[in-house]
Parts: sequence; structure tokens; C-alpha cells
Amino acid sequence: MVATIGFGGGFLPVQSRGGQSMQRVSRDDVIKAVSGADDVTIAQIIGTGATAEELAEAQAWLANDEPMINDLRPLAQGRVRELVDILSELEQEGDEEGPADPGSAPAVS
Repeated sequence: MVATIGFGGGFLPVQSRGGQSMQRVSRDDVIKAVSGADDVTIAQIIGTGATAEELAEAQAWLANDEPMINDLRPLAQGRVRELVDILSELEQEGDEEGPADPGSAPAVS
């Protein structure tokens, strides 16, 4: 079954599973789920057309892929893979910036 949702004056198809329509993530969903996401990253995530379930799965892969592999889940594919790539890039950028507060850096003797 395919449903449609309004988006920017048009309508986009959304696949449904088991009779439940799967809604794409909104800006608010992304802000709540991904701390530190800037406007570009938020737009990239929304642009994948992913659902909240797919975003949660991508975050689970990033948090620790061992349990996912042990559950015999296939490696992330499709939109989940896109989200993993976007989120891992965001993590790398955060790691490169270092501590947010210069006063919180350890003292060097």
C-alpha cells in the first residue's frame, strides 16, 4: 500500500508496512533525535526520505554495530546506510572540534 503526504506544495509517496503508514522524519524529529545537528545536516537527513524508525536504526548501527550483527541483521542499506553516512560525518566533525569549553580542557604540566 502506498500513501501520500504533503511536502512543500506537492505530495510524496510513503510506503506502508502492515497497514500502517510510515511518516518521514520532520525537522522536529531530527532535532530531538540528533543533538548538535546543524541546518545542513538536518536538511540532508530529511532529504533521504527516511522514517523515524530508519533514523533510530541508523543511530543503533553507529552506537554499536556488534549487537546488530549478532542479531544476524544485514548491514545497513538504502536510506539507513545514507543516514549512517550522514551521522558518522557529523560525529567526525564533532570530534575534530574538540571540547566545547576551552576551560574544560585538561591542564598540561
